[in-house]
Amino acid sequence: MNQQIGQQTIDNPVSTSHVSASHTERSHTPRSRKPPDKNMAWIPGGTFTMGSNHHYPEEAPAHPVTVSGFWMDQYAVTNRQFQRFVKETGYVTVAERSPKLEDYPGALPELLVAGSLVFQQPHRSVDLRTCCWWNYIPGANWRHPEGLGSSIKKRDHHPVVHIAYEDAEAYATWAGKLLPTEAQWERAARGGLEGTDYPWGDDLMPHGTVMANIWQGEFPWQNLKSHPPSPEAVGSYSPNGYGLYDLVGNVWEWTADWYRSHPAQTNHQSCCIPENPTGGAIEASFDPEHAAVHIPRKVLKGGSFLCASNYCSRYRSAARHAETVDTSTCHIGFRCVVNGVTQ
Repeated sequence: MNQQIGQQTIDNPVSTSHVSASHTERSHTPRSRKPPDKNMAWIPGGTFTMGSNHHYPEEAPAHPVTVSGFWMDQYAVTNRQFQRFVKETGYVTVAERSPKLEDYPGALPELLVAGSLVFQQPHRSVDLRTCCWWNYIPGANWRHPEGLGSSIKKRDHHPVVHIAYEDAEAYATWAGKLLPTEAQWERAARGGLEGTDYPWGDDLMPHGTVMANIWQGEFPWQNLKSHPPSPEAVGSYSPNGYGLYDLVGNVWEWTADWYRSHPAQTNHQSCCIPENPTGGAIEASFDPEHAAVHIPRKVLKGGSFLCASNYCSRYRSAARHAETVDTSTCHIGFRCVVNGVTQ
């Protein structure tokens, strides 16, 4: 394991744990085991119901899955942590590299420049069937989240964004960790609660308390917050029952799984429950509706600050999204895991 791991920690993260989740199964750290890194929580192994039959079709069917115990970062990887990785390794992210024409045949020359996708808020109500709020901004990357002229100054504890899958995997390898499987991520997000919509229960705003950084107002034009829609510092909201922060909202998080539909499952006998599943094969991850775009897709989890009740309400434990591995945006980040023993 990298000897610098002990330095890759959040210094004084923002926390509102006085409103912490209740009536949940609490994480019990295995005896004689110390966290492999600071700010990691033990997620006990067990069987849980993965997916949902009551929301978006890609979440169905709900089905039992068993996972072994593991450690997970309490927070998404921050700008400070990612900066340390880059400083030590010289790593250059996908968004900082100019795309090659052979990889994107037929692409407009002006788009073959280093950059990334940035949310642009419309000034009026728009047709939600036409996605007109994203722009490819040259120069946008993790150092410059809104494009050239912007910076991560005073954002040390914000989640790093504009991260493509390759970037997340490179960081995890350097840190001696892994990206979570989809099953691990969902097990962790549920925080010991079975079958609830959110990591804290079934009420989006219990007693009027905002529990996550999600869109406030009518997406994408009406912002009821006091600041522009953007990621917020990690740990700004209450942790779930396993002591994990920001599992939903704030930024989408990469998982290690190639995207596929949840397998149909009618037999729930213990002999047939998947154990530590790792998703499908790369061949099945391509988008059948866009055959010309032959780029494999991984599973994103958790939703982001751009998810709203009137559009993409994927700030839920079961929600999932297929994303091409070369994509980076202002609302995609990640966190890591270390596999442990079954508890």
